[in-house]
Amino acid sequence: MADVVIVGDTFRCMELRHEIPLGVPDPFVYVEVGGDRHVYVSAMEATRLDALGLDVTTHSLEEIGADELRAQGLAPWSFALEWVARACVHAGVREALVPHGFPAGHLDRIRREGIALVVDQEHFDDRRRVKSGRELAGVRRAQKAAEAGMGTVVELLAAATARNGALVLDGAELTVERVKREIGRAFDEHGCLSDDFIVAPGAQGAVGHEMGHGPIAPGQPVVVDLWPRDRETACFADMTRTFVAGEPSDDVREWHRLSRETLEISAAMIRPGVDCRSVYDAVCDVIEGAGYPTGRTKPEGEVLADGFFHGLGHGVGLDVHEQPYLGILPGGELVAGDVITLEPGVYRSGVGGVRLEDLVLVTEDGCEVLTDFPYDLEV
Repeated sequence: MADVVIVGDTFRCMELRHEIPLGVPDPFVYVEVGGDRHVYVSAMEATRLDALGLDVTTHSLEEIGADELRAQGLAPWSFALEWVARACVHAGVREALVPHGFPAGHLDRIRREGIALVVDQEHFDDRRRVKSGRELAGVRRAQKAAEAGMGTVVELLAAATARNGALVLDGAELTVERVKREIGRAFDEHGCLSDDFIVAPGAQGAVGHEMGHGPIAPGQPVVVDLWPRDRETACFADMTRTFVAGEPSDDVREWHRLSRETLEISAAMIRPGVDCRSVYDAVCDVIEGAGYPTGRTKPEGEVLADGFFHGLGHGVGLDVHEQPYLGILPGGELVAGDVITLEPGVYRSGVGGVRLEDLVLVTEDGCEVLTDFPYDLEV
């Protein structure tokens, strides 16, 4: 087993959060040497970390001469470089793998100690793919929050009435901003939060990750893509539905039918050992057969703005987008314990689009769809 060094805090370094499932705001050091796990951390965090009961040895900074370093009057950044290097020497690290986001200053300083550090992101991605029980529980809670938020959207759209080309609720135009406020409340009630998410009406729904803004009109598709994060574990969920308040156009109905069909096709393929690219290809076969372009058919060098222009899915966990990826690039094989999205969609630039997205757990003999929400287009 390769030795490992990770430096960071657990709010920004998800490789570290996977190993130490606790919110720690200040950088510390995690080291694996010969299969033994160590952390070097300030006294402010040691008690909390020990309370987790992990198979990890906690070391104080005083154990590696932090007081001596403080007495030298070093600047804070220089102090950090020195004590982190001392931690690696103290742990007996000679050669170790680090993630691609490893701080450059620490990389340079530790190497000056004669320690060989090798950047190997694939190693850390593989460690995170199979979710721990705690992480999976967090994903499930976040998914319930996403469903609660989606239910709020349906309630608001259903309660609104069409008036002079607009949706009106409680005497005012129904806007994306109001819908998002109510979704945020639903997230909070379920112990989750989100920096932002997509509520994209009309043509906005065909602009990739356009977050959405402004009034919502009757008869236009509204793409709602929610990815709340569980406060306790920092794990995400991810789901999408598309709604129309009023009468959808024939095109929108067809896009929805294709999205629903390809979602079912892809879900039926999910099991350990399946090649990620093959699932994407199966979806493209159907959408291309209906006359729409996909990432496989676009001319080289051109930007695809219509049809199915994005990947089919991605892993979800401590990041909302993580390995594996199901798209045009090779994604390897699925493994039991992966949590992935399946999100086919069809779009027309300047008009709008439809996307449906479920969250799926790869099991030993197939998959479990974690999303429990209707696919109805019309509200």
